Amino acid sequence: MNGDDVHAMAAPLRDAGDFDPLLDRVRDARVVMLGEASHGTHDYRLRADLTRRLVDEHGFSFVAVEGDWPDCDRVHRAVGEGADVRAALEQFHRWPTWMWANEEVADFLRWLAVRRTVGFHGLDVYSLWESLGEVLRYFREHDPDGLAPALAAIRCLDPYGQDPQSYAWATVMGSTCAPALASMLAEVRRRALEGAPDDAFGAFAARQNAEAAVGAEQYYRAMVGNGPESWNGRDTHMLETLARLLDFYGPESRAVVWAHNTHVGDARATDMAEHGMTNLGELARERWGGDAVALVGFGCHRGEVLAGPSWGAPVEVMPVPPARAGSLEATLQATLPEPALFVFGPGEFTPGRTGARPAWLTDVLPHRAIGVVYDPARESYGNYVPTRLGDRYDAFVWLPETTALSPLPATPVGGELETYPVGV
Repeated sequence: MNGDDVHAMAAPLRDAGDFDPLLDRVRDARVVMLGEASHGTHDYRLRADLTRRLVDEHGFSFVAVEGDWPDCDRVHRAVGEGADVRAALEQFHRWPTWMWANEEVADFLRWLAVRRTVGFHGLDVYSLWESLGEVLRYFREHDPDGLAPALAAIRCLDPYGQDPQSYAWATVMGSTCAPALASMLAEVRRRALEGAPDDAFGAFAARQNAEAAVGAEQYYRAMVGNGPESWNGRDTHMLETLARLLDFYGPESRAVVWAHNTHVGDARATDMAEHGMTNLGELARERWGGDAVALVGFGCHRGEVLAGPSWGAPVEVMPVPPARAGSLEATLQATLPEPALFVFGPGEFTPGRTGARPAWLTDVLPHRAIGVVYDPARESYGNYVPTRLGDRYDAFVWLPETTALSPLPATPVGGELETYPVGV
């Protein structure tokens, strides 16, 4: 890596006021995706600072996150009512709770609650039973004639005791609730088209819960195979949820997305593509075009992180050792030991694009990715994704050192199947 090339592109990043070059880049973008190198570092605050500017200066309509729809909908309603957002976050019970139930997110949501018109929504796909319960509640309150398909889906799933592992393994033996869930979704969609109720968002949320329940069943069924199908189904669900939100908010709506780098950065610029995997960033570029979508990655060299030593284990503060030799992070640290912002410029993804771009944007370098499960001892051989940085992102936030998030008290529940790849 040529140090002069790095310094020439680097903009100092001392506070939120230094995001001006990035704001210029995304001025006309409809979707801005903000990544994270882990699910547990204090740079969440910097991402929140950037989002504040996107909302205040560019009129972004909502924030969509790598979280479940029912949990985030509870937060969304608290924000809209100016209610206690911290209490809503403390009701996150699915492990890893700290991803969203933390002081950094609570501070951002309190700021959002002052505005009340900006949404906060979940894109993820895990909430099978929770979403079914919300569909049932909606029909009981607003449309009792539509209850039958939702009740049939719940009865089908009753034997599995709200345990996704139990259901997933049962599908291996030929059991499935997919037809019952598909019938429920078809009924919800049909009734959503019949008219515009007074509570338009309530009807939209009921449909989204139905979509999430169907997506979750498909995800858990695919998860048993431990292959790319579950990952691809999950990210496709997130993309479709984002598209539905943009449609609901209207043709002028704009979205900020918060998710791990592994979802945000274009999969075609990593080895994910070699393993048959796609992701949210790639799908969004393909759907809306490179000029309408801005992908922003984050990276750090060392510090600390909140994570679990194994899936479902109690969270702990872990050290993040200096990045391994030859990695993007180690090379940036040697060249640029201060926080910095890089903006690479607009344009569609073009495999192997070089032109006037410096080698550090086009060469394949290991790029750190820390999930909710982390072992610092694996740094010498794991925790990295081979990446062409300039194709994976449109901009990159470089933080030499980070600290751990501050989790809120929450009680995680067990039984969740581990994600593929691990913990992202």
